[in-house]
Amino acid sequence: MRLRGGFGRAGTLAGVLAFALALAACSGQVGPPKEYELGAAAAATPGGVEDFAANAGDVVYFAGDSTTLSPTAQATLRKQVRWLNRHPGYRVTIEGHADEWGTRQHNLTLGAQRATAVETFLKQNGLQVDRVHTVSYGKERLVADCTALSCRAQNRRAQTVLSASTAAR
Repeated sequence: MRLRGGFGRAGTLAGVLAFALALAACSGQVGPPKEYELGAAAAATPGGVEDFAANAGDVVYFAGDSTTLSPTAQATLRKQVRWLNRHPGYRVTIEGHADEWGTRQHNLTLGAQRATAVETFLKQNGLQVDRVHTVSYGKERLVADCTALSCRAQNRRAQTVLSASTAAR
């Protein structure tokens, strides 16, 4: 059914324009509310594991086949020392990790050397010696399992894991 006098075409155009404007208004991408974001400091319990990860950082990364701490890693470790000295009820285990390239033994050794590099830095910057323990997982606990360079880079890390100290239990 067609209306005469041009109202049909004008009405169709107005309808299409209204639909397009409504669709444009609805298509704006809105992120999740702050309280639901992963790692948000606001959601972390002060003095807890999430607070440590959010405010100090619990992972440092290494270049391939390296145990040298980058300036970024050193900055993260300084924040860890400050946080841990404010919260003396925690001990830490430094987990050394490697990517999947190389032999199992090579990667276990590399993971141990990375954990030791972090341990040494933490102690030299004021963390009590008896609060730090190290372990190497080599390539046994990959966080990213693929052959892309970006995946391997995520696996070359040392992770600081908190546990309640014996005195605080």
